Amino acid sequence: MVRICQGDQAALGALFRRYAHQVRGIAYKVLRHSSEADDLLQDVFVLIQRLCGKFDRSKGTVRFWILMMTHHRAIMRRRYLTSRHFYSCLDWEEEADRSSYALGNALGKLVENADTLRIWFEDLSENQRETLLLFFFEGYSFEKIAAKLGQTIGNARNHYYRGLERLRRKMFAESTVEARRA
Repeated sequence: MVRICQGDQAALGALFRRYAHQVRGIAYKVLRHSSEADDLLQDVFVLIQRLCGKFDRSKGTVRFWILMMTHHRAIMRRRYLTSRHFYSCLDWEEEADRSSYALGNALGKLVENADTLRIWFEDLSENQRETLLLFFFEGYSFEKIAAKLGQTIGNARNHYYRGLERLRRKMFAESTVEARRA
């Protein structure tokens, strides 16, 4: 720590190599997001370099000081991200992925009844139809769909989600009719 306070970059590098894995592990356990854990890892070692003069050997080891600083910073970052609805946004994206997967499975089953599927797809706008076909049947990402259709990624996502919603309504209406028949 004395060498780090004197500006020795090699000493900071050695400290990083020794404790980076543990720091990142604590950060990931608290934050539950790999890129946020990576950012916190970097922040902690910048902070160590800046606050190295405050380290007091009589209060504990360097390892203890670093891990306590990491834990404290991770909790503060978690509170900050929670207040900004970071984790709820991730949940919505995961839910969209799950519902897309479920719809993809349902569409796969509907291929057996191609006439119904063709009619439902005709009701979509051309952009929605192309986007869904490229996504589900060609496996394109939003970035590739946007490039292929000459649109922004935001527009491709918009066509995707609006098309999905229209298909969901059609599928729900169809399942309701079938349930009434039974």
